Amino acid sequence: MGPLPELLNRWREDLSAWAIPDHITAGAAESPWVLPRQVFARRADRLRRDPGGPSFERAWEALDPAGSVVDVGAGAGAACLPLAPRTTTLTAVDADREMLGLLAGRAREAGLAARTVHGRWPDAAAQIPPADVVTCHHVVFNVPDLGPFLEALTTHARRRVVVETAAVHPLTSLNPLWLRFHGLERPERPTADDTLAILAAMGHNPRHTEWSRPAEADYRSMAELVEVTRRRLCLPPGRAGEVEAALVELGIGPGQPRDLGSSGRDVVTIWWEGIA
Repeated sequence: MGPLPELLNRWREDLSAWAIPDHITAGAAESPWVLPRQVFARRADRLRRDPGGPSFERAWEALDPAGSVVDVGAGAGAACLPLAPRTTTLTAVDADREMLGLLAGRAREAGLAARTVHGRWPDAAAQIPPADVVTCHHVVFNVPDLGPFLEALTTHARRRVVVETAAVHPLTSLNPLWLRFHGLERPERPTADDTLAILAAMGHNPRHTEWSRPAEADYRSMAELVEVTRRRLCLPPGRAGEVEAALVELGIGPGQPRDLGSSGRDVVTIWWEGIA
């Protein structure tokens, strides 16, 4: 087995280790796979007002001259909306219809008529024409079959692909709480370094920058963060007080309740040339 198959198999196995054991999910009244849309919307609004950071810069420079953008796993538009002044056409792909609705409204405000495609990448790739720049922020850790996913990004970009990802699996920040409440040791892999190794083995010559996202209040209140965290940990509403106490012990104060399990502050921007 060559290096690329080995790397892809390990990625798939590492991700599968994040499955929550059946005996824990069986006792949960609510799904632990919470998608805090309000957090993504606030982040998109903040970045649209004040664009910056390595991921924005690598995409912005590739849109000179202005060009088309495909945003994969677009969410509410944190990756693509800051690029609006240099974007001629925008196609946004996401598996969540409500997220696409949030993005479409924001795109109109930014003067963009976004085409939204409801579906998963790379399944949806066949209905999307190539673009000058393809962006993909905080998606790769949701992709067990990473090879075809990355290849479809590459074949859809004429100039550049820009991927932003957490340095480690985004749920790693919850690991101390899983141990505290369930006695469960959680994995620590895969990491962004594994993504880089896969891209290199695919022959795409990726470049990258490691950086730290500024601390922001992703949640409007501590109560909102506690509710999302409680559900992610498969705990009943009656244990919300314990969850809040545990968060405070982790150094998360009511004044700035940052997200746990979304993207983290240690981030890696990865970019490489497209072949469309």
